[in-house]
Amino acid sequence: MPHPVQDFNRRIIDEFRAHHGRVSGPFEGGRLILLTTIGARTGTPHTTPVGYLPDGGDRILVIASAGGSPRHPDWYRNLVAHPQVTVESGVFTYEAKAVVLTGEERDRAFARAVESDRGWAVYQEKTDRLLPVVALHEIARPGPPNINASSPGEAIRLVHDVFRRELALIRKELAAGTTSTLGAQLRVNCLTFCQGLHNHHTGEDLAMFPFLADRHPEAAPALDRLRAEHEHIAALVEELRQTLAGTDLDTVRTEVDRLTTELEAHLTYEEDQLLPLLAHA
Repeated sequence: MPHPVQDFNRRIIDEFRAHHGRVSGPFEGGRLILLTTIGARTGTPHTTPVGYLPDGGDRILVIASAGGSPRHPDWYRNLVAHPQVTVESGVFTYEAKAVVLTGEERDRAFARAVESDRGWAVYQEKTDRLLPVVALHEIARPGPPNINASSPGEAIRLVHDVFRRELALIRKELAAGTTSTLGAQLRVNCLTFCQGLHNHHTGEDLAMFPFLADRHPEAAPALDRLRAEHEHIAALVEELRQTLAGTDLDTVRTEVDRLTTELEAHLTYEEDQLLPLLAHA
């Protein structure tokens, strides 16, 4: 007879993979990854749904809360024994190195987590153990990213869907936020979104656009416009990043509205221009 927790996790894993990172129920709208670790004793892979905290750059943070249980979760003991893990975001799959944070770095990271979601503090209050905070650093590999798609066109749609969902989260948290939590939540949202956008555009500029220009010379004007838009969006992102360092809520809302409106127009234009070309490449 399946263990209730294992059965619950299996349903989440299946739904997560089937819907490219989107799940229903208690985790709907939350930040979730699938974390595959190697068993500390068995040496076999185990996959677990885990909440995460965006931390900018090439790493995300996971917290071994186990709902405030007195014991560390199995996945934490596994990654301590075997630090190389696999992360599935719903669209991207990549290998990562797990680093357990200690001392002041751990405390600062946990404070950021609590500021963005009070639930982490509730879990800490339930147990005497110090909840471990683990940084998952993506291990760079040569070649294009591993996107869970069957074609380049589907890959673009999936990546754009991630960006649109991120924009929706930013809008939602901005609408519900207060000056005490707004800064942290929007910063981590924007950092994750901006980093993903940068990587996506770099891949297009360096690989996809030259490929398409070679096969479709008539598309040169559209590709040139897309390259120019990439630079414009990068400038908007940096301006928004600076705005989020302030405390003027009206200014933040205005900048978020401006960025999201222009970015969504870019995503739509890019799909209109690239998907027909990729279908005949």
